[in-house]
Amino acid sequence: MSSRESYTSIINKRAAEKQQLMRVASGRERAELVLKNAVYVNVFTNELSHGDIAVKNGVIAGIGHYDGVEELDMQGKVVAPGLIDAHIHLESSLVAPAEFVKAVLPHGTATVITDPHEIANVLGTDGIDYMIQATEGLPVEVRFMLPSCVPATPLDESGARLDYYAIDPFYDYDRVQGLAEMMNYTGVIQGDVEVLQKITAAHKYHRRIDGHAPGLSGKELNAYVASGVYSDHECSSMDEALEKLSRGQYIMIREGTAARNLKALAGLLVPQYYEHCMFCTDDKHPNDLLHFGHIDAIIRKAVQKYHVDPIIAIKAATHHPARYFQLSSRGAIAPGYQADFAVFDNLSDFNVEMTIIKGKIWYQEGRLEPINVPAVDEWLSDKVHHTFNLEKLTEDSFENVRPRGVIGMVPGEIVTTDAGYASEVNAADDILKIAVIERHRHTGHIGIGYLKGYGLKEGAVATSISHDSHNIIVVGSNDDDMAAAANRIIENNGGIAVVNQGQILGEVTLEIAGLMSEKALTEVNDALENAKEQAKILGVSEGIDPFMTLSFMSLPVIPEVRLTTRGIIDVVKQQYI
Repeated sequence: MSSRESYTSIINKRAAEKQQLMRVASGRERAELVLKNAVYVNVFTNELSHGDIAVKNGVIAGIGHYDGVEELDMQGKVVAPGLIDAHIHLESSLVAPAEFVKAVLPHGTATVITDPHEIANVLGTDGIDYMIQATEGLPVEVRFMLPSCVPATPLDESGARLDYYAIDPFYDYDRVQGLAEMMNYTGVIQGDVEVLQKITAAHKYHRRIDGHAPGLSGKELNAYVASGVYSDHECSSMDEALEKLSRGQYIMIREGTAARNLKALAGLLVPQYYEHCMFCTDDKHPNDLLHFGHIDAIIRKAVQKYHVDPIIAIKAATHHPARYFQLSSRGAIAPGYQADFAVFDNLSDFNVEMTIIKGKIWYQEGRLEPINVPAVDEWLSDKVHHTFNLEKLTEDSFENVRPRGVIGMVPGEIVTTDAGYASEVNAADDILKIAVIERHRHTGHIGIGYLKGYGLKEGAVATSISHDSHNIIVVGSNDDDMAAAANRIIENNGGIAVVNQGQILGEVTLEIAGLMSEKALTEVNDALENAKEQAKILGVSEGIDPFMTLSFMSLPVIPEVRLTTRGIIDVVKQQYI
């Protein structure tokens, strides 16, 4: 509420807007926009309905026969509600939020629910503030779930530590929906007070709490759900999903870049189960956004490849997430709902021909309307662009004087195995040195271990995207190149580097918190694809994304072993090995 606008003034203004809406709805006044001859997806009757859709002040006034100041003929097209991504980390796009919005608008996306825990692990509440400011007023509405696990576990070293006191004030923000994925399911089950305080605080504000509990079952699942966690996006099998659904959890069917579960979970999209299912991407990288799409790509794949009923697929992408997140004016085409539309060519190909949000056409016939980049406070912008606090590294930084644990990679998965111990690099046996370098607090901590299955034959690869604390992670065949790759990232205030014999072969600059770039998505993607190619030339195995795969080797909540700034840990036991 503006300090210059009283409560009475706001009510009077909104009442006047309602009066205008009533005049259009009742046919006494022309609409601002009418979608004529529309065939639209009716999420209430599970069928295709027909009629003119009238819009006033960004709201659907009525459906029937209407005249408008602007009229668009929808003959031969199918109008669906604007698409909603139920769970995404915007940072995964590697670009600033405005660039992400430019990428998804041509795909019918109207709303995304984001968890800014990546940037929060770097900058704490300043990171959340940055994301809120950087998304204010964008055509795609960005709604927030507050990070629940910063850091992911006490064994991790992030740039901040957020308890419930720290995040509590954000519940007053209009675009905050609840508490994001509760990854510390062990803490929940064991009754950790700090964890349960966060859950209790979210309940106090009557907000949703999302889950993250891969493989959880039986009484442990009962305890997790009993705490008040409403959803899960980590299911990788029908058995797991059905058990969680049977306990009352909503299932977010994830089909992103890093993890793809639609194939395993498409069986949920049938009348018996689909009412409690929705789509999400979790992580969506530049190449995926540019060449495959967003939520529209999940709908297309569900229908074309897994023979899901098109209306069920569209409801999982619209009405269900809107209902789950209590966005009462979104996710449907009916009087009083926000005028968000994804206009498809048909219900077979699902090519988006037009995206309308709040009654404004943002994308049409391959043309995207200009988007204003939101202003961010100068001090905050400066802070997010300078997040590296460590000294230049040398080959001695990676000296190893004893045997270290070996992380065994699993092809096609982000889970790992305990592959024993090693004392030195052995390229013939695919044993490489890996290190995680603390970069937030100038501690000098460098965790060292070994990695098996990555395939690199020479040189080094480094990235400042290393889940979830986003320290620098580097893997290499020799200490000199590991130092050179890490130092390049420090020089660039974040990013990705591929090095061989001291030469930079490929790089991506990610100057926003070491996670995102100010550049256009196409430029970032070109740099990223070149860096991938260079890493492949150096030997990275086929089927492995050199950077995405590496970024998960430091995530201490995915079994079986990982590397943090203090060394190799057993994830299940949450202790160093």
